Amino acid sequence: MTNSDIADMLKAYADLSELHGENPFKIKSFANASFRIDKMLEPLFGKNLEQLEKVEGIGKSISQKLVQIFETNSFPELLELIEATPEGVRDIMRIKGIGPKKVAVIWKEMNVESIGELLYACKENRLAQFKGFGLKTQEAVRKQIEFMFAHAGHFHYAKVYPVANEFLQQIQAFESVDHVSFVGDFYRKMETLSLVEILIGTTDPVYFSEEFASFFEFELSDESFKLEGFTFNIQVCPSNQFIWQQFILGSNQNHAEKVIQRLGSNRNDFAADTEIYTAANMAYVYPEMREDRGEIELAIAHKLPVLIEYADLKGPLHNHSTYSDGLHTLETMADFCLKQGYQYLGMADHSKSAFYANGLSEERVAQQQAEIAKLNQKYAGKFKIFAGIESDILYDGSLDYDDSILKTFDYVVASVHSVLKMTEEKAMSRLIKAIENPYTTILGHPTGRLLLMREGYPINHHKIIDACAANGVIMELNANPYRLDMDWRYIDYALNKGVMISINPDAHEVEGFYDMFFGIAAARKGGLPKEMCFNAQPLSFLEEHFAKR
Repeated sequence: MTNSDIADMLKAYADLSELHGENPFKIKSFANASFRIDKMLEPLFGKNLEQLEKVEGIGKSISQKLVQIFETNSFPELLELIEATPEGVRDIMRIKGIGPKKVAVIWKEMNVESIGELLYACKENRLAQFKGFGLKTQEAVRKQIEFMFAHAGHFHYAKVYPVANEFLQQIQAFESVDHVSFVGDFYRKMETLSLVEILIGTTDPVYFSEEFASFFEFELSDESFKLEGFTFNIQVCPSNQFIWQQFILGSNQNHAEKVIQRLGSNRNDFAADTEIYTAANMAYVYPEMREDRGEIELAIAHKLPVLIEYADLKGPLHNHSTYSDGLHTLETMADFCLKQGYQYLGMADHSKSAFYANGLSEERVAQQQAEIAKLNQKYAGKFKIFAGIESDILYDGSLDYDDSILKTFDYVVASVHSVLKMTEEKAMSRLIKAIENPYTTILGHPTGRLLLMREGYPINHHKIIDACAANGVIMELNANPYRLDMDWRYIDYALNKGVMISINPDAHEVEGFYDMFFGIAAARKGGLPKEMCFNAQPLSFLEEHFAKR
């Protein structure tokens, strides 16, 4: 059980307690403990009562609950509140933008006990009539519910990735299996999906079914099945048809049909999928790009880019340390990157307006820059830390800090973090003003989206890219798998406009650097070559670029 799991349980108790109108001091105690535990580096699971009571910010009462959680995966008071709260009401609590007190009004005053009922109430304009709500809140709730419904049953590629790969390796070891591969959305590395599809090539499908049932202790049927909460489906084909079926099932339908049309009757038992494209007189299209978004035409003309690889990255440029809301010190993060073989690290802690994330005051900016300068003496000739900042784009489009402070940074990542509910007109004017600011180096997570959780603010992607092109601003592909923002579908337009992309993990701890793996997957889907990835360039390139800016 991770600290995050423990924190979620304590937060659930605090929220349910507030819903039921319980002691506010107790609610605050559990909420504060949840926040602290979620930020702790040292794992709590397995500690005894005496050890827990010595942990700063927990206290005796919370420590007792933690011991119960470690032993039973819950604690009695939480179970009682769950039992006392209808499941539909607990679902309503997942809607962003309405806290426990508003949920209490919905449940106890409106007598609404499900998300579906609440959506209907919004469409009948009933929610706006209750105290604490209004037309704007009602509209926001309606949009959030419709978003949740539209994505029900979907999950993040990154979330299912370890489960899917372990499952594939287990099947790979079966005696009956000659070939095995992912197909469908997982094969093409879609950022979100509803199904993990696996193709099996075998000469003995009956024996495979027997092996499967024996190993996993359930019968394999034509129906999908759940594995650790994710939906899986297995398809079986003769071994000599595996490559062809992998191509058909692993490609977007339109992509496959266009390739088949070029093949005509020129079909054999292909030994590799590369042979399929050769037979169609096309350049090989990597699975990530098989989406029928122009790659067919490029492959016919043999003008497909050489896609970026994970090993091409030279360093991450959007990261957070303990100076703002990160978990690890600047030196710890630098040492980690050095060991990973990176040439540089860019620190972009939050700016002062991000008070909720311990944003840096002008005095702390100077303190961090002094530490970076000292560390660069230590790493001289081996590695370099760039002193950047993630400067909030304020509501009027200006950047956080005066120019006198902005000019002290090596580079500036400009991002929106507050007042996310905007019309397209407002979002566009805000972003373009920030892009036009001469201190903006990189536009961070351009839409502010959180996949399956929050739609981004509405923007005209082409006009934003045009503005970046006109002002020499790099666009970030935020590699956090819950963001993957910019959207890979606009990378080709950015490349045509000469806009470079920076794949950044937005790391708040050293483990966060690994998220660049998912950023690379999205970048490859968009056809990004390493030449147009800013942080795939060597140290000297960045030093020269920052000096010119």
